[in-house]
Amino acid sequence: MTELPGHAVTTITPGSRVRVTQQFPQVDQVWTTTIEGTVIRFRQAKTGAWFAHAHDDQLWLDRLDLRKEDGEIVTLNLDRYSSIEPLG
Repeated sequence: MTELPGHAVTTITPGSRVRVTQQFPQVDQVWTTTIEGTVIRFRQAKTGAWFAHAHDDQLWLDRLDLRKEDGEIVTLNLDRYSSIEPLG
């Protein structure tokens, strides 16, 4: 079980099915996308962030790996606009 601070669901377990809705704010609209799949893993992974002036020029992101119904594996970068909903 993994804690997801700041997200709609506070814990997820590998093997559980979830629906993730993400919003991408634009100047005069919001793009919304939804994806469903089985949780493979949740992790924090670093990425280059020279613009963030972070320690060692790295920024840590919450990442969720899902396997979609058709077998495709996707990695989602989670942020404050991400909502995770468990599916029965």
